[in-house]
Amino acid sequence: MKIAMVGSGYVGLVSGACFADFGHDVVCIDKDQTKIDRLHQGVMPIYEPGLDALVAANVAAGRLSFTTDLADGIEGAHAVFIAVGTPARRGDGHADLSYVHGVAEEIGTHLCNDTVVVTKSTVPVGTGDAVERIIAESGAAGERGHRVAVVSNPEFLREGAAIADFKRPDRIVIGTDDEFGR
Repeated sequence: MKIAMVGSGYVGLVSGACFADFGHDVVCIDKDQTKIDRLHQGVMPIYEPGLDALVAANVAAGRLSFTTDLADGIEGAHAVFIAVGTPARRGDGHADLSYVHGVAEEIGTHLCNDTVVVTKSTVPVGTGDAVERIIAESGAAGERGHRVAVVSNPEFLREGAAIADFKRPDRIVIGTDDEFGR
């Protein structure tokens, strides 16, 4: 299965490397060209024990790649994960969803096949509905007729144990009301 992971920070890179290690074809996408260049050089943007070796092994096996080109990265993907930052907003401390919404719009604009879009970022209740609306308004489903299911799959990764947490989770939470996304 081809998986696109939008966001190559802590959640996105660990999740992408682990999915690749499970045998999936994974493309990690990030707007930060420097981060992508460094990943191509084998330099990790975060410290997580064993991540550098996991990334190197899966890049060498051809299952893990990196790009800044979202349109190219999501082409043919069966699942597109949104794993971008949701920093606290100034003043009220609520999650800033502008990155999530921006990625949803880009996905909807460039999607060229049926897919499941998964929010992996830490987001409040109702974000999936907003992501679904944004993708629909961008034309992916209506104008181009692609089936798109939006699914929530929150992460429970602990720093220093993220790889083990991903590969052997004590719980998996998935939320969707769309049969296609199940």
